[in-house]
Amino acid sequence: MTPIRELVSGLQHDSAARVVIFRSLVPRVFCAGADLKERAQMSNSEAELFVHGLRSLMNEIAALPMPTIAAVDGFALGGGLELALACDLRTMAYTAQVGLIETTRGLLPGAGGSQRLPRAVGFAKAKELIFTGRHVGGQEALELGLVNRAVPQNESGDAAHREALNLAREILPQAPVAVRMAKAAINRGIEVDIASGMAIEGMCYARVIPTRDRQEGMAAFIEKRTPRYTGE
Repeated sequence: MTPIRELVSGLQHDSAARVVIFRSLVPRVFCAGADLKERAQMSNSEAELFVHGLRSLMNEIAALPMPTIAAVDGFALGGGLELALACDLRTMAYTAQVGLIETTRGLLPGAGGSQRLPRAVGFAKAKELIFTGRHVGGQEALELGLVNRAVPQNESGDAAHREALNLAREILPQAPVAVRMAKAAINRGIEVDIASGMAIEGMCYARVIPTRDRQEGMAAFIEKRTPRYTGE
């Protein structure tokens, strides 16, 4: 099991983790995608198995119960952008570059990019970006709705990570169970018709009604104080 897969597996049942941030410690690179020299040595069946594993990992990241944020401070190309797309939210430095470049290498996005990019930016724009393999910077990514926040890069090269921390700090004070159920309602509801989505919302809402956090939220409102949520 790779370190990232092991990490994601452990997070699946970690009730203490309220927000997860994915970042890179490599300057100017978030994730440059697969090693094409290595891929070139694979047989057809090995290449298919490799991509299947990547797709499975991205699905596991997307299925994490808590909010996830990708902090893109550098290049996120191919599988790197697919990793960012598997997260719920994205922050990006203006100087960073993202793109699904697979068609320039005789491939197509195989770890969820062909499905998640259209859901993020719309079908026509996603087709343009995938068909051309074009990179976009932080400002354009923000305008496209590909990222939630874009910021100027700083001297230490971690502006997107710092902005991701700011975003996480806005989420942390909220009721953990409610946030997780909101994520579940959105993720499951967007894939079905509106009537089915309403039913999913109802089921998720029912999960928060008996929580102590709901009672605390009501009490804090009545008593005009900040709620103290425990995730119970």
